[in-house]
Amino acid sequence: MKLTGKRVAILVADLYQELEFWYPYLRLQEEGAEVVAVGPEKREYRSRLGYPAQADRGASEVHASGFDAVVIPGGYAPDYLRRSPALVAFVREMAQAGKPVAAICHGGWMLCSARVVKGRKVTSVAAIRDDLENAGATWVDQEVVVDGNLITARVPGDLPAFLRALISALA
Repeated sequence: MKLTGKRVAILVADLYQELEFWYPYLRLQEEGAEVVAVGPEKREYRSRLGYPAQADRGASEVHASGFDAVVIPGGYAPDYLRRSPALVAFVREMAQAGKPVAAICHGGWMLCSARVVKGRKVTSVAAIRDDLENAGATWVDQEVVVDGNLITARVPGDLPAFLRALISALA
């Protein structure tokens, strides 16, 4: 198991995208990582289709020093996640510490709010391209983009490449 001893936070809020949350959650566990679901509050959240996910920790309970990486799934959850100053600070601290910060789809919204994309190359769902560019990023249309400790992907179909890049960065 490549990631034994690693601790990864995966963010969750209402209207999360099912595959973008559960695929990394289970794939990282499969590699031996301890995966901790983190929401604005410690409670159950529902995906767009109503699928439940329980946050193990609330925003006020996590600190960058306790994690090796953070995953930001898409869907519309990032629009709720970025309203939590504590979660925005957590993502910023992870990025500033040089730890892998992995965002897929609309997860790039959190990168904008955390102010960690200026001068960086990223990708995302095309719908938030303008947001990322307005935050100072160079946006490209590729299945996965690795720029230092930032790992970004576009859509659920990119999940295999996204997880290969994240696992490689953590291993």
